[in-house]
Amino acid sequence: MKRALVTGITGQDGSYLSELLLSKGYEVHGIIRRASTFNTERIDHIYEDIHQEGIKLILHYGDLSDSEQLTNIIYNIKPEEIYHMGAQSHVRISFDLAEYTTNITGLGTLRILEAIRKSGIKTRFYQASSSEMFGSSQPPQNEQTPFKPRSPYAVSKLYSYWTVVNYRDGYNIFGSNGILFNHESPRRGEVFVTRKITRGLARILAGIDKKIYLGNLDARRDWGFAPEYMELVWRVLQEDKPGDYVIGTGTSRSVKDFLEAAFNYVHKDWRDYVVVDKRYLRPTEVEFLQADIAKARKVFKWAPKVVMEDLAKIMVDADMRKAGLKPVGEGDKILARQFPQRWWKTD
Repeated sequence: MKRALVTGITGQDGSYLSELLLSKGYEVHGIIRRASTFNTERIDHIYEDIHQEGIKLILHYGDLSDSEQLTNIIYNIKPEEIYHMGAQSHVRISFDLAEYTTNITGLGTLRILEAIRKSGIKTRFYQASSSEMFGSSQPPQNEQTPFKPRSPYAVSKLYSYWTVVNYRDGYNIFGSNGILFNHESPRRGEVFVTRKITRGLARILAGIDKKIYLGNLDARRDWGFAPEYMELVWRVLQEDKPGDYVIGTGTSRSVKDFLEAAFNYVHKDWRDYVVVDKRYLRPTEVEFLQADIAKARKVFKWAPKVVMEDLAKIMVDADMRKAGLKPVGEGDKILARQFPQRWWKTD
């Protein structure tokens, strides 16, 4: 039985990745922050009581700002694989919390790599890098594209990226970067634009809200389906040698395109419900991200199954259910058709 450690286990990616690892027979350890309220909603369905025998999901209190605790966790668990998904991951908020974002998203990675180096354990390390690192570089972006970050979040992720490369070269640590482009799902945080759209639409249909407030509608992103990407994340650490990989769909659509796909699905005109609010605009914007996935196609023999229009339907169906409405159903059919043996819980 392999043992894996997942930071950010309560997030979208961490929860899907943990389900995947459990389905493959792993013992999964996750780091969660101490809070006075429960913040484990995304993993409640896989939670196991510590008083039971033979449990495969074990949670540990820790924080990416606490190097001593991280070192203790890593040394005591001795995981064969570490998946570092934790971060302050909201780009717009990183402008308001620049120091905090740098401490958690940037230095948090350094603390984990130092724990690996000092403990001397043999483990494989995955760093959740981001397409935001490319910033204003011309699309399509691949592993050789120059990085031109445009936010404190992107700068922090770039620090983490190069820290992994340096520890790989300097200390022979098996460290790989997955440069994931935008990946969404019904578990996406409610403050991220795609989820703001699908959740807001469902609440409008339910008569709860009247408007959705958004920022730049012309920004273009390469949007894929998070569970698909987590399968590639796992495969990155199964390779014989560490490396860096761009993961996306190879296509790019605007926020406006996503709005049209979501609202057209329920026969509504988004223009009647969406308001642009300047407070959601970034001081420096990333206008156009599109992945060049030639390396991932070659190494993993992989092609994405879910395109943006399908993704919008999947997310709208899920949010309609959460709003107490009967979903349209096409999104559910897409999931059943493309993933007949899916390993994750339908949201």
